[in-house]
Amino acid sequence: MVLVIGTGGAGLRAAIELAEAGVDVLAVGKRPKDDAHTALAAGGINAALATMDPEDSWQQHAADTLKESYLLADPRTVEIVTRGAARGIEDLERYGMAFAREEDGRISQRFFGAHTFRRTAFAGDYTGLEIQRTLVRRAEQLDIPVLEGVYITRLLVHEGAVFGAYGFDLTSGRRYVIHADAVVLAAGGHTRIWRRTSSRRDENTGDSFRLAVEAGARLRDAELVQFHPSGIIEPESAAGTLVSEAARGEGGILRNALGERFMARYDPERMELSTRDRVALAAYTEIKEGRGTPAGGVWLDVSHLPRQTIMTRLPRVHQTLMDLQMLDITRDPIEIAPTAHYSMGGVWVRPEDHSTDVRGLYAIGEASSGLHGANRLGGNSLVELLVFGRLTGRAAAAYSQSLTAQPRSASAVAAARAELDGLLAADGPENVRALQRAIRDTMTEHAGVVRDEDGLRAGLAELAVIEKRMEAVGIHPDIAGYQDLAHALDLKSAALAARATLESALERRETRGCHNRSDYPGLDSALRVNLVWSPTTGVTREDIPAVPDEISALMRDVSTAGKLVE
Repeated sequence: MVLVIGTGGAGLRAAIELAEAGVDVLAVGKRPKDDAHTALAAGGINAALATMDPEDSWQQHAADTLKESYLLADPRTVEIVTRGAARGIEDLERYGMAFAREEDGRISQRFFGAHTFRRTAFAGDYTGLEIQRTLVRRAEQLDIPVLEGVYITRLLVHEGAVFGAYGFDLTSGRRYVIHADAVVLAAGGHTRIWRRTSSRRDENTGDSFRLAVEAGARLRDAELVQFHPSGIIEPESAAGTLVSEAARGEGGILRNALGERFMARYDPERMELSTRDRVALAAYTEIKEGRGTPAGGVWLDVSHLPRQTIMTRLPRVHQTLMDLQMLDITRDPIEIAPTAHYSMGGVWVRPEDHSTDVRGLYAIGEASSGLHGANRLGGNSLVELLVFGRLTGRAAAAYSQSLTAQPRSASAVAAARAELDGLLAADGPENVRALQRAIRDTMTEHAGVVRDEDGLRAGLAELAVIEKRMEAVGIHPDIAGYQDLAHALDLKSAALAARATLESALERRETRGCHNRSDYPGLDSALRVNLVWSPTTGVTREDIPAVPDEISALMRDVSTAGKLVE
């Protein structure tokens, strides 16, 4: 049996592959599967189908991905994803997904920032939601068992091999010991450790990072976090909620408080269609230099577009702003600011099958690393989860079927049980939620869009104080369930993810893609490496393979214009 942790797009795609291969599979998620984080992805999914631009190819898709990764993406991973992207789309079609189409039946594709050609397929501006629904429907057809509302607290490991996981029910507190031949970790990234984020409460808190590291795996590129340029500011309860990149793709214009179309200063050629890192940095700079709105944002305006275009191409954006702000985007601009959006680093994995340092443990989706480097192209994450959901599901199936016996460890189970018993007995004065907020404040202040040595060291000092305070938490489950226990584990995950991010960001003494060091404003060719982190070794450097000639021939130089921020 193979256990899949996470029931978003990546986890469900892996579970489907396992079930279709005839392997017993169990998928476990702490959220309802219909409401996984994948459902929030709005803009689209990339594949060089060449339905709109016949000259497009997987090689050009790979070149664009590597170029905009600032050469930190793994070329082997990039090739696997871009070659396999069309198959990913075909799989969704086979499962019954309805893509937007041209009048002659071709799948519609639109531009997303920094793509050479139109290669982003979509379903309105709710592509992720439609993918999630499609995968849920296919999983139900295959009778894949899904445990919802179950929090996995620890992976069970014996002599370097995983043999299952330990967890509890968020409502009843019931404990689970799940024995499995292999485990696929698909539990997301760590963007919730910033104050303004596109992730909702209690998701993307770094669960995958902690589970993997405590099992003996390592993290790669934890410092490379994508800040999406357009998160809403109000209301505070929804701060960071995304305005889809499709709003810029369809012709939205960015202006500062003075009414200036400021992207002309940062990327006059591509303007609003520039890469996310440059648009986010441009907005941050405008705000920091006093040209932002009173609430600390800039304006994104689509009101000049035909109302019909907005209602058919951006219906979700329109509905979201109406619901949250009573704002009609067909008439008024949207106030936005950069928001922590995507973990481009994650668990260290091998490119061919996303296996980790721990035998039988795999990581996929936002939990993993290798594809995005220092800047993720919009639309690449959804196709990544399809490609590696399929390939990793197949690899986990083969690994499971190759085992003739599997040693287990009573002491590993006992340690997992003791961890929860200890937390439930904790009755200290510290509040878990307050400590989570303290981590978010620290990361926002010292490891946001722009960083420097003094700030990162100050962040590490603050984190050390928070880690000490964590020893005195009080945990009190109540009639509503065991959420307080889950929050305590989220806190442990957030602290580990924050330390990995701060220590790695300190080591990357350069400005590259999403990682802006005001004290090191230039690219350093010696740092064209991946930074790999674990609690025992700290940060080490890993060389990146050369880009194949057929891909490098299609790459343009990456300009650093507009990236010098003091």
